Amino acid sequence: MSEARVDDLVAGVLDGEHRALARAITKIENREPGYRDLVSALHAHTGDAEVIGVTGSPGAGKSTLVDKLAKRYRDRGLTVGVVAVDPSSPYSGGAVLGDRIRMASNVGDMDVFFRSMSARGQLGGLSTATADAITALDAFGKDRIIVETVGAGQNEVDVVRTADTVVVLVQPGSGDDVQMLKAGILEIGDVFVVNKADMDGAATTVSDLREMLHMRDGSPASAGAAGHHGMGSMADGDDDVAEDSADDWDPVVVETVATENTGVEDLIDALDDHYAHLRETGELDRRERARYAEGIRQLLRSDTADLLEDEIARHGGMDALVDAVQAREADPYTVADRILDPLADCVDRRRE
Repeated sequence: MSEARVDDLVAGVLDGEHRALARAITKIENREPGYRDLVSALHAHTGDAEVIGVTGSPGAGKSTLVDKLAKRYRDRGLTVGVVAVDPSSPYSGGAVLGDRIRMASNVGDMDVFFRSMSARGQLGGLSTATADAITALDAFGKDRIIVETVGAGQNEVDVVRTADTVVVLVQPGSGDDVQMLKAGILEIGDVFVVNKADMDGAATTVSDLREMLHMRDGSPASAGAAGHHGMGSMADGDDDVAEDSADDWDPVVVETVATENTGVEDLIDALDDHYAHLRETGELDRRERARYAEGIRQLLRSDTADLLEDEIARHGGMDALVDAVQAREADPYTVADRILDPLADCVDRRRE
């Protein structure tokens, strides 16, 4: 895409044109030529949206709850963007469920923008393209952006990289959900929702969940986690990024019956309270810094991997390199040095 066409698309997004927003996100998801310039241009116009991540095991009612949540935000006069990250097709790489109609309460409302995106094989359910789509929605002017993830258990910590507040849905009486929480997803939640709270076993699930949260917050292992959500590990030890908040947030448990629109207002109140907490304690800024640090590292890893693949191809491909090592004509260290030397030379020349 030419620079002029990118500029036109950026202008359309900033002017609030929904067609331009849809085209921008399509370009971002498909990684079409010019998408990086597009995201770069939009970045300067971000920072006003509140981003909410919604995760949980399949069947917990995430889509229904997100639909009702968006409707309630609209009732308050707020605009909403929803990115639903679907499992990737093993054949096309596209979203298996496609642009399914699951925002039934918001059909025809132009101020609710919904996009279903492919997770592109990432176990955490989020890809770099999803984060870039959030940039587009933020620049467009959406007040609330909701990211609904696949629900892949412990790997769902990827949602932390894009959300200010993480909502974890739990089904009543589900042993699988309890195991999921024990596996590590318990650590990433700010607000926990026991959905389908009219089912048998809901009270027990709420009680068990609160007990698990109490044990988490009172245990030495939990206290040593680098910042809430494990942000410190994301920043690889950057002290200014991973600084612990002296006033830590106590996770809230909310009961909802999304199909009946019950408890949704309580959930929004909890989300508002958490966002206010982030602002008051300075944690909002720390989380943003952690996201940018991880995003930069992710891009560097990805771009460097592409450069290395090109260099491997220039040396005859991986099979040829392996043949040489297997024949004892070379060793893995020598091969690695041979691949990296040209890249290192380029870096050295740029430093001079």
